[in-house]
Amino acid sequence: MPRVVGCDPGTSSLDLLLMVEGNVADQVRFEAKELSAADGPARVIERLRMWQPLDLIAGPSGYGAPLVRAGEMTRTLRDEMTLVRADEAGTAVGVRGFGRLLDALLAANDLPVIFTPGGIHLPTVPRWRKVHTIDLGTADKVAVAALALAMNERERREGRAVPERFGVVEFGTAFTSILVLDRGRLVDAQAGTNGPMGLGSAGRWDGESAYLAGSLSKARLFRGGWNDLVASGWSREEATQALVESVVKAVAGLMAVTPMQRLDLSGRGWDHAVVGETLTQALKRLAPVRRLPSLPRAWVKPAAQGAAILADGLAGGDFRSVVAALELETARGSVRDGLLELDRGV
Repeated sequence: MPRVVGCDPGTSSLDLLLMVEGNVADQVRFEAKELSAADGPARVIERLRMWQPLDLIAGPSGYGAPLVRAGEMTRTLRDEMTLVRADEAGTAVGVRGFGRLLDALLAANDLPVIFTPGGIHLPTVPRWRKVHTIDLGTADKVAVAALALAMNERERREGRAVPERFGVVEFGTAFTSILVLDRGRLVDAQAGTNGPMGLGSAGRWDGESAYLAGSLSKARLFRGGWNDLVASGWSREEATQALVESVVKAVAGLMAVTPMQRLDLSGRGWDHAVVGETLTQALKRLAPVRRLPSLPRAWVKPAAQGAAILADGLAGGDFRSVVAALELETARGSVRDGLLELDRGV
């Protein structure tokens, strides 16, 4: 049975989960400051080597790639996963330490690393939902969807009723993302800057597309959320109302296209002392809600758990059905495929 690792390079930490025969065997967290230290990537590589032998590692994949192993990685795919313009290359932009960690993993020839898709790469999302956008759920959000599907499958085997159509509201320390799952497939999303307001990001604009098109700083994508509203003088009540209405409108809009019978809540933001409970109560008006369950004995973030599930399924383990439902192995294309060159001749 497979021995695999899932990685989640989040805004606030990097989590790793070792899964053996479909069960959690070990897990570790590297805080953002630790990862950005000079020896940060080397410490991650050292931990992965401690867990060898490994059949597969679902590596930190950023905006995603159409299922590519480290030895097959091209410069174009590598740049699309990080999505950093040439003029900001080598600077501390985006998720702290991500580019350095990615390069360290690509150089570690003894580690069986594979990089996984974002929502934009999945054939289950119709083409018309990809137009004019880049972020339909980064690779870590697809991993959260995998965890949700695995929990549904477990409950189904236990004889419990599970919805055919449901949503995952990932409320993180920076961004808020909403994923729509229909009979095991990821079919729609509003995510990242293209999603609703978050604690750290303003949302409601496609910041990634704007970033690639002009001179906008990458740091701007991480600004304008609840934290900045309060810091600029807004009351907590007003800032909370702005965030709550932004999320509710986004969920309701997605539900108008694909009715959802339940909302699974995932991410550290739900523990926010001011916003978490207010947002939970607001979403209950749209559909029943629950906190997304974790794998038994897992304490790392849901995305790391989901990445391990994907690695297990890709390696032929118990979670093969999750990989098949997401159609992960037929992922294709580029994060830029939805963008049109509208300025030609203007």
